[in-house]
Amino acid sequence: MSVKRTFAVVLRQFYILKGSPSRVVPIFSWIAVDMILWGFLTRYLNTVASPGFNFVPALLGAVLLWDFFIRIMHGITMAFLEDVWSRNFLNIFATPLLMPEYVGGLILASIATSALALGVMLLIAAAFKLSLLVYGLMVLPFLFVLFLFGIALGIFGSALVLRFGPASEWFIWPLPALVSPFVGVLYPVSTLPHSMQWVSHFLPPSYVFEGLRAIVSGGTASGMALVIGGCLAVGYILLAYGFFTKVYKNALRTGLIARYSAENLG
Repeated sequence: MSVKRTFAVVLRQFYILKGSPSRVVPIFSWIAVDMILWGFLTRYLNTVASPGFNFVPALLGAVLLWDFFIRIMHGITMAFLEDVWSRNFLNIFATPLLMPEYVGGLILASIATSALALGVMLLIAAAFKLSLLVYGLMVLPFLFVLFLFGIALGIFGSALVLRFGPASEWFIWPLPALVSPFVGVLYPVSTLPHSMQWVSHFLPPSYVFEGLRAIVSGGTASGMALVIGGCLAVGYILLAYGFFTKVYKNALRTGLIARYSAENLG
């Protein structure tokens, strides 16, 4: 595996963003709107709720972490879709570039854009008197578990588009929304029906948001639960990468990668 070839994938994404400011704006715009909307909502709830409970770390903090997860996922899928939209796959894989190098480049590009997005979210959150320091050192495993699961979902979403064609990119955008009801971003998992709670045990973000609510309530987050969430996220990364590789090999074997267009749905 070549570090130079991996960095070349990252560098290509940098030049794409540098040459098109319209691609940079969406990295910050939606999360900024989301943070501002929830910031004012939590401020309002604090004025009408009984004293003693602060909705800012409970709700706005959860939204911040969830938007970070979405930004990680979209960072990978958007970098992948740039190659889809430009019909660039055949050019890329005609080079000595290996699949681990390509996926690694997508992940590094996502880290860069997500770090910038997180900085913007923290600035907006500070305006509503929210600091991640309120969660203590546990904020690090919170972010790490969400980061790992965001990578897994991003690779999985990219594999779906590679399998079914560019017209299926709409598969990607609803994925976080489909996951969110099961992981309890804004409410405890215990409020869900038993069948949905069973599903939540297999989704890493549920352990993050349960831990967040435990801290806000004056307790402590379970370290073991976060370890379980992290292990699940790593497992999902391996499964997603295996799925992506299998789809890619099938595209090579069938010749789909050479005929890749919006009309080819496999």
